[in-house]
Amino acid sequence: MKLQKWGPWLVFIAAMLWATDAPFRVHLTKELSSSFIVLAEHFIDVIIILPILWWKRDEIKQLRKKEWLAVSIIAIGSSALASVMFTKAFSYVNPSVAIVLQKLQPLIAIGLAASLLKEELHARFWVWAFFAIAGAYVISFPNLAPKLFDGETFNPNFMGVTLALTAAILWGAGTVIGKFVLSRASFQTMTALRFLLAFVFLLGMNGYERAFPAFETVSARSWLYIVVVAVTSGVVSLFIYYQGLAYTKASIATVAELGFPLAAVLVNYFALDIKLQIPQLLGMGLLLLAIFNLTEVNRQATESCYELQ
Repeated sequence: MKLQKWGPWLVFIAAMLWATDAPFRVHLTKELSSSFIVLAEHFIDVIIILPILWWKRDEIKQLRKKEWLAVSIIAIGSSALASVMFTKAFSYVNPSVAIVLQKLQPLIAIGLAASLLKEELHARFWVWAFFAIAGAYVISFPNLAPKLFDGETFNPNFMGVTLALTAAILWGAGTVIGKFVLSRASFQTMTALRFLLAFVFLLGMNGYERAFPAFETVSARSWLYIVVVAVTSGVVSLFIYYQGLAYTKASIATVAELGFPLAAVLVNYFALDIKLQIPQLLGMGLLLLAIFNLTEVNRQATESCYELQ
């Protein structure tokens, strides 16, 4: 019961840790490719989780094909590709915009849960979904008109928004699929396998893209930043997150994940001196308000189902 009580707080703490890497990623993207940055982070994480793989070897052997497929989807989509896209988005748009757009993730997760798990959604869901989309639109295009081209030049803001939203979709899917895996595996196993499979995929991806830099050209500060990101917003935050998710309803977990933008705004303000335009601030407020209400609607619907059983 204690873990069920504190589960949402663990998710909240993990979400806040995810926001601490923005200043480090901004620096890293100036020197290294996004693919290599994420690969290097996962390499550090794999070194840390190797003892866990040995400790949980018997549990890993008992996983069925469904669990292996689910973990593979999470590792490749949510851990590898989403991280690369999110990191690359920093090269195109204000990091605060990319971060706040990730708060479409709870909306996406609830939508996937409804379609995959056949959960019924209250009519208010669609009302708040409209406001969430409207808020995301204003954040993406503060002047309200989506310009794909500046004259004859492709508008990089559109590319950054596209990358950030795609990452949100992959992370939202990972939340739903991860909840399924946690019904059969411990949070330690889930976290360890996610990093290991993602690392193998990223290794092949970097080899195909020839993204490996000349190692002597990578500064000591960049290596330090990679280690910091890998530990804080990587392995530590995910251990905390999956521990909390194992004892938290998905609807409540999505509310707890709002710790991410709250921390991100503070980190970007103090570390990067990045400010949002007034329309974007209003859009952020509308988006967060809508998602809060969406998760509350989902929570009430879930509790009503339990009371009827």
